[in-house]
Amino acid sequence: MRHAIRHAAQLRIDEGNPLLGNTIHHSDAGSQYTSVRFGETLALSGLVASIGTVGDAFDNALAETTIGLYKTEAIRDDSPFRRGPLHRLTDVELLTAEWVHWYNTDRLMHRLGRIPPIEYENVHYATNAAHSEAAHP
Repeated sequence: MRHAIRHAAQLRIDEGNPLLGNTIHHSDAGSQYTSVRFGETLALSGLVASIGTVGDAFDNALAETTIGLYKTEAIRDDSPFRRGPLHRLTDVELLTAEWVHWYNTDRLMHRLGRIPPIEYENVHYATNAAHSEAAHP
């Protein structure tokens, strides 16, 4: 998990949109998320930790929804992302990386106007850059 966070943060830097310390990483209260090393990884990557209340499913609704989508779209036996049985951790890691890439770059999101999240994000940054330049010529 720590490697994935560092990789994602570096990807943001490479794309010219670094995490600025105000992006929230929300999780449940599992030990992997409450460890000092994990907290340090978040801080060094420009993320702020947010841990849900123990036993409160509503507190973690977004994460639970995403996990449900992941299980339905990526992990199920007839998923188009599966190329056979999941015997090794690397099988799950590769499948997950492909699903996350598809989810962010190709999946049409109704609430975003039926465009992929990456397109919406690009418009957001372009619009904010234009407003910033107009305010500070």
